[in-house]
Order: sequence, then structure tokens, then C-alpha cells
Amino acid sequence: MANQNTLALYQKVWLKHTFSRAVDSLIFLLLLLLLGYRVFSYHHYSFPWFVAFLCESWFTITWITTISTKWTPAQTITHLNHLFLRVGELPQVDVFVTTADPVLEPPIITVNTVLSLLALDYPANKLACYVSDDGCSPLIYYALVEATKFAKLWVPFCKKYNVQVRAPFRYFSEEATVEKSDFTEFQQEWLKMKEEYEQLSCKIQNASQKLNPCPLVGEYEVFSKTQMRDHPSIIKVLWENKEGLSDGVPNLIYISREKRPQHPHHYKAGAMNVLTRVSGLMTNAPYILNVDCDMYVNNPKIAQHALCILLDPKGEKEVAFVQCPQRFYDTVKDDAYGNQLVALPMYIGGGFAGLQGIIYAGTNCFHRRKVLYGLSPDNDIQTAKKDFGFIDGTLSEKKTVQIFGASKGFVESANHALEEMTFTPNHNLFKSLDREAANQISTCDYETSTEWGKQVGWLYGSTSEDVLTGLVMHRKGWRSEVCSPDPMAFMGCSPQDNLGQMAQHKRWSSGLFDIFLSSHCPIFGTIFGKLQVRECLAYIWLTNWALRSVPEITYALLPAYCIITNSSFLPNKELGMWFPSSVFVMYNVGTLSEHLISGLSARTWWNNQRMGRITTMTSCFLGFLDILLKRLRISDTVFEITKKDQPSSNNENVGRFIFNESPIFVPGTTILLIQLTALVTALWGWQKLKNDGAYGLGEVFCSAYVVLCYLPLLKGLFRIGKYGIPLSTISKATVLAFFFVQLCRSSITK
Repeated sequence: MANQNTLALYQKVWLKHTFSRAVDSLIFLLLLLLLGYRVFSYHHYSFPWFVAFLCESWFTITWITTISTKWTPAQTITHLNHLFLRVGELPQVDVFVTTADPVLEPPIITVNTVLSLLALDYPANKLACYVSDDGCSPLIYYALVEATKFAKLWVPFCKKYNVQVRAPFRYFSEEATVEKSDFTEFQQEWLKMKEEYEQLSCKIQNASQKLNPCPLVGEYEVFSKTQMRDHPSIIKVLWENKEGLSDGVPNLIYISREKRPQHPHHYKAGAMNVLTRVSGLMTNAPYILNVDCDMYVNNPKIAQHALCILLDPKGEKEVAFVQCPQRFYDTVKDDAYGNQLVALPMYIGGGFAGLQGIIYAGTNCFHRRKVLYGLSPDNDIQTAKKDFGFIDGTLSEKKTVQIFGASKGFVESANHALEEMTFTPNHNLFKSLDREAANQISTCDYETSTEWGKQVGWLYGSTSEDVLTGLVMHRKGWRSEVCSPDPMAFMGCSPQDNLGQMAQHKRWSSGLFDIFLSSHCPIFGTIFGKLQVRECLAYIWLTNWALRSVPEITYALLPAYCIITNSSFLPNKELGMWFPSSVFVMYNVGTLSEHLISGLSARTWWNNQRMGRITTMTSCFLGFLDILLKRLRISDTVFEITKKDQPSSNNENVGRFIFNESPIFVPGTTILLIQLTALVTALWGWQKLKNDGAYGLGEVFCSAYVVLCYLPLLKGLFRIGKYGIPLSTISKATVLAFFFVQLCRSSITK
């Protein structure tokens, strides 16, 4: 029998995507041949030829980062059966849930996420759930108060009958399964639970229809003089497990941090840092799980799975965080909007896992508290404590205030957190969920002149604070791991229309590009830090989504330019014509095979390809412009919350494009009008194809392919209402397209 102390809690398995590797390598070779052909074809040199060379050079560099990221994929397998043989007692875990707008993020979704977390297969006295309401909404608070009453019934029910899906709205929408012989007793309790949940849903639904969910008196009085961006700190303990029962309901705390118009609040990162400080004073668990308000628990044992990695002797020294993949329950048929994230995480995400580690995705992630406080993997505890101002058990007040702020209680909790110690009811530092002390550290000016947001906690400076925070951890030398047990750990809701999907990509691309242009650029992380070279290339691939839009738009406009000016950028008579066509064919074969292997349909593949082109040339391009204006100090970026909602069976918008007057549709409509103009020109003057140096079938095909990708926008030109592109957008796009055509014609004259 193996020694219990030598049993591995997890193992990393390296995967072999042989076909994918072969296709990727062939595409890279073809790209090099294409570039070589352009360099040595002197007689073809022209303006479009040179522009094509620049774009294809960028595509080749991007492909190098892609291959490097995907080359050594891996997955992590956890061994739950070894956990209790190695670990005598499970550690405490603090759970963070963030919500910011009761309209875009309906309270019933947040409530279901919280209920699923409270019902985790984990000792209740080892869990504490903190809900951050950044909108300071009495509706959210009311919903959580009512949910707390239901939780006292729901949590015991889930554990008694070993319920798998512990979000009530999902559980009662599916056929219930139970591993009990006494079905009659279960059926009675099941019906009771369903009735109680329906009553809870009705209460929240009715409350959401009112200006205020209930009279703002008593415990609700604090909300009577609040505004979304101007209010004091509100911290309320909704439920406290005072008896420390392992089979009871975990602690539940509501937090709305102070906000004032004149103070920056740093969006989600600022909310997460307040949660970190408040939880540090109250429970100070060494491990933190953070989830978005729509990500319910789909595997009740996920905490144990993650701890297998974090508590393993190797993981304790090297792993900063454990990231669980994002999956969605409200999938639109054939992934019409390209946002289900199935094939991409399998190949790119698996590739990250085989390097220094997966990125931090902002939700479904388990963190070490001491790493969030700035600890490096090569620092022993005593050295680290000296760096933070803890000297021989005493505090260097000046230094600790500069790092953690002026709260002595929090500084002492940080001292314990660096040693992964927690508070217990018998410990003299235990605050019994002390709201008074917590209010001090949740004010909007507490972080002034401290390291919060710079070296400690979630980092500021980008709307993609999650990726930035994880990148800095990797830069210090930490690793990260993916945890994807079966069944999947968490499930969430994805944007149900193209508006939400495009807004989401705009926020991601702008935030990521902001990181690339900052002092936290991955290149600097490799030169001056401990970011591994291939991990650096992977981060470069990720943080350049916005920049990628510029060469892609340029390349998409080249066929139209050539048709209008009667020139060419593609070889049309020689052997060289096979290079670009082979790249196109092999790329599509490779991506199609990845989707089919992932269990997706060919229609899903096409929708992902189409949306990839649309979002890159619209959302990512606007993200690029946003950061350009920010760097020029003309305007600042705005954090846009993605609308979340439960799917409806009679949703008339499913699979259809919706349009509004947002500038996000102007680039795409402009590109479409230019391509249509080019195709009409080609059909009108087809005889020019015979002229030497003129455009050929290749340019016509490329232009038609772009139109095919933009088919939803083409339909929008001829529809009315929300399914039609607004006249104002068409007018702006027409003007831009006219200028482009005139520019092309002026180049002919010259």
C-alpha cells in the first residue's frame, strides 16, 4: 500500500492533437512560402501587393503565437479519493459573488447562483459567501433576504438527497434524479421545495415591478437615500452560522461599497478588493472562490476538486490559482452568435494549461489569499512578512499602512493570511462578522496611497482586470492550473443576442489591448520578470485581439480596392496562386476539424467563422479605437456590463441579428457597402479580367467571401424595425464607403 503522504492529489496529462499540429504546421509553412513569393516576385510590385505583404506578415506572426500556444496541450486530473487520506481537515473557503445592475443582471439569477454556492458539498462552517452589490440596489438586498429563508430548506434538501444541480431554477426545469429508495418521502419534499421556490420567484418578480421592492423602513431604511454611484458603505450579515454547524447554512454577507461621484471606483476590480478586505476581517479564509452572478454551481464537489490542486505539495509551492472553464446552459442552436466557447478552450485553453498556466478568466476561479496579497513563490513566509512590514512578530506601521491601508485589524488578518491561517470562534482575532470594522475598509478613500490595485489584490488599469491580475501572478513565477471535472464545475448564461455578444467582445478586446500597451506588457514580463517565453507568446496572442482588427480590415478591403482600381494583390497566372488558396483551404479544414472533434456541427463552425470576422472588424476595431483615444488622453474607456437573462422558449430573437444606432455597426456596414460596390463594378466591367496586371477571379472570390460573412448585415439593409440597420448607420456607412471609392479612383488618376 502506498504511503498516504506520497499520494498525488492531482496529475497533469499531456494530450496529442496530432492532426491539429500537422495542419497548423502546414499553414505556417504555406504562409512562409507566400511571404517568400511576394518578396522575390519583383515584376508584381505594386501598392496593393505591398499592403498584402504587410498584412500577411502580421498574420504569420500571429500564427506563430497561435502554434506556440496550442503545441503542448494538457489537462489536469484530480484524485478526490486521495484528498481525505492526505488532508485531515478541509480549509476554509470564502466565496465572492459580484453583481452591478439589477436590470442587466436580474436578481433571480444572482439568487440562484448564491443558493447553489451555499449548497456546495462542503462543511458549512468552512464556507462564507460574500455578495457584492455594486449597484446598491434594495431589490438585490430584498431578493437575498428572501433567498436566505429559502436556503434554510434548500441546503438540507440538496445534501440529504445528493442533488447534483443545486441552482433551483435549473433543478426544477429538469427531471429530478435521486439516489434514494424511499421515493415517496422524496417526492413530497420535492414538491414542497418546488412550491417554495415558485413562491420565492414570484416575490422577486413582483418586487422587480415596483419602484421599491418594499417600504424602505427598518433594515431597508439605509437604502432610502442612496443612488447607484453615490452612497455610503452598506454591509449586512444576512445569515451567520453562529453554532458552527458543518451541515447547516454557511455565512451569507451582503456588501455594497461606498461610492462617491468624485472618486474612481475601478469597476469590478474595486469591488473585488473590497470583498477581499471585508472577508479578511471577518473570516480570512486562505482560499477564495470568485464567480459572476450568473455562474451557478453545476458540480457540488468542485471545491474539493480545486483543493486537490491547491493542497498538493507541488501545487502549494507553485500554483497561484485554479481556473474552471466557462460553460453555458442557454446555448442558441448552432451557436448563431459564436459565443459558446467550446472548441477555443479545448485547443487554446488546453495549450495555455500545458505552459505556465491558464489565464485568469474573472470568474469560476479559486485563489490563494496570500498570493492576492502580493506573495511571490520564491519567498519563504518569514522573508515575505518582512517585505510587508512584519518584523519579529511586530508591525512596521508605516510600511504596512503603505501596503494594506490604515486598518490595524486588517493588517493583523493579513499577517495570518500569509501563513494561510484562518480565524476561528475561539481565536482572539475573530470578529464574529464585525460590520463596524468592515465599514472602515470599504470606504472609497481607504485605498488612497496604498498598494491596493497596484501590487495587492485585483489590479487596476484595465477593464480586463482579471487577465491583468493573472498575468502579474505569472510574471512573479506562479503557475496556474485548469480544473474541469465531470460534470462541468460551473454553468452560466451567455448573451442571447448579437448586441450583448458584440459589446462583450469590445470590452474584452479594449481591456486586453490596454494591458499590452501598459507597463504590464507580457514582453516586459519575460524580460524583467519570470514569465516564460511561450507563456509570453500566448499572452501576446490574447492581448492583441484589438490590434488584429487593423490588418484584418485592411486585408478585407484589398479585394475591393483592387477591383475598383483594376489592380491585383493575388497571383493569378503562376504557381504562386496556390499559396494563398492553400492557406485559405487548410485554415478552414483545420478549424472545421477542431469543431467536429469537439462535438460541434459544421453549421456551428461556420457561425463561429462568420462571427469571428464580424466581431474582429467591428467590436475589436472599436476596442482598438477606444484604447487609442485613451492613450491620447482624449477619452477614457467605460466598463460595459453584459446583459444576463434566463432563456425563454418563445424568444423571437433567437438566431436573428438585432441592430441599433450604436457605432459598433458602422465599420461592418461600411465594409459591406464597399464590397457590394466592388462586386457590382466587377460584374459591370468583367472584360477587364483579361488585362495584364488587373484583378482576377481571386479578388472577386475574396470580396464575395467577405459579403458571405456579412450576410446578417446584408439582410439588415433590407429589413425594418429592430432587425433592420438604422438609417443613420446606413447614412454614415454610405459616406465612408463613398470616400473609400473616391480614394480608389483618385489613385487611378495619379
